[in-house]
Amino acid sequence: MEHFNIKVLGKVQGVFYRVHTRKKAYDLGITGYVRNEPDGSVYIEAEGRLDKLNEFVSWCRIGPDKAKVEEVQVKSSGELRKFTKFEIER
Repeated sequence: MEHFNIKVLGKVQGVFYRVHTRKKAYDLGITGYVRNEPDGSVYIEAEGRLDKLNEFVSWCRIGPDKAKVEEVQVKSSGELRKFTKFEIER
């Protein structure tokens, strides 16, 4: 199990990015959360198998149809938070 901190920049708010992110996380068996940030970015904490997290990050670089992702910053964090599901934080 790995823990990633992910920041997605671009036109990622107001395009259902969080809803689609949660669905993708469920599909891949990833736990954690996604939230909008005041600077217009989306912040994600995700835990799961490394191969699934890499697939998830690849999806984050594209996002849903209406999103215009400019950059995805990924940091691997050694400490697991042991999330039990994937949620949208408000």
